[in-house]
Amino acid sequence: MAAAEITARLAQYMAKARERDLPPDVAQAAKHRILDTLAAMISGAHLKPGEMAIRYARSQGGVAEATVLTTDIQTSAVNAALVNGMFAHADETDDFHPSTKAHPGSHVVPAALAMAERERSSGTELLRAVTLGYDLSCRFLMALNADLVRKTHRSAEGTSSTLGAVGAAASLAKLDEEKMRYALSYAAQQVSGIWSWVRDAEHVEKAFDFSGMGARNGITAAIMAQMGMSGVRDVFDGEHNALQALSMEPRPEEMVADLGSRYFVTETAIKPFSVGYPIQAPLDAFLKLQREHGLTVNNVKSIVVRLPEDGARVVNDRAMPDVNCQHIIAVALLKGRVSFEDSHSYEQMANPPRKSACSSSQIPRSWILKRRGAAGWR
Repeated sequence: MAAAEITARLAQYMAKARERDLPPDVAQAAKHRILDTLAAMISGAHLKPGEMAIRYARSQGGVAEATVLTTDIQTSAVNAALVNGMFAHADETDDFHPSTKAHPGSHVVPAALAMAERERSSGTELLRAVTLGYDLSCRFLMALNADLVRKTHRSAEGTSSTLGAVGAAASLAKLDEEKMRYALSYAAQQVSGIWSWVRDAEHVEKAFDFSGMGARNGITAAIMAQMGMSGVRDVFDGEHNALQALSMEPRPEEMVADLGSRYFVTETAIKPFSVGYPIQAPLDAFLKLQREHGLTVNNVKSIVVRLPEDGARVVNDRAMPDVNCQHIIAVALLKGRVSFEDSHSYEQMANPPRKSACSSSQIPRSWILKRRGAAGWR
């Protein structure tokens, strides 16, 4: 087998992954990510993206294969994965991979849960499928180069989600190597995501773009292959392959490098705050500085937040409170913390709280958000 046969090498690994024992630390990490995502799903079901997704599911009906969490809805695995995926990203507590910025849990876990229920899978099979899904989600962006994806105005998060979901779903569908090839091809044809999600004002489409869409796509691809649909056997190789189509500088070997020894489920960050990933580090740093130096609205004139360019563009003065860096840091200065309610309150962001009950002065809003290495950007 030629070294460049990425699809074959990946499909072989995927077909055997459901029978491969996981190292104890990897299994533990996978359990933590499943629990973390379940908590995000339950929370997200009660926010607007979740409520709208439930409304969508009720209107669709469908064969009763899988459960929409927190509801009495039984629907197709495809629909359940979509809705539960939207739940998982609705409140911004889903995990993320610091290097690629993929959000694997929000699409891998909903897809795995839906397919596991459809196939009546065991807990061990679920754990191994989630681990495989994390690998595909992150490896795909490594192979494409996430920064290059964003430079073409596409969403790296949306791009990774379909591959992560098909990895988990195809494992639970018990596909052989040949059908794994077809599942990958049907998944690659559905890969999508435009960076325009940053203009979403209510987080509804963002929840779809990041997770619901990919979870749906991955389940669809796995079931199509399971049902015997044939297709392209080598979607990551040869003429007009997926990696060429989606990146000007693809790195194909990243799809298979260290398979079986490097597990990306151990590398994602579980968020301490219910805010977008670019705000996690600035908020944590500010709260530490606040505690150490007694910072208050009375002794702080302005705050400068420096971020890498891709992160700054995501969180600079956005319409959604949980991805608006200026708002979140202002709340932290005023309250000394940022609660779940704070990060999701559109009313509070539109009407900044007062310094104190007896003062009419508002929180300083002279924030400057700067890109790293570009101090003149406002």
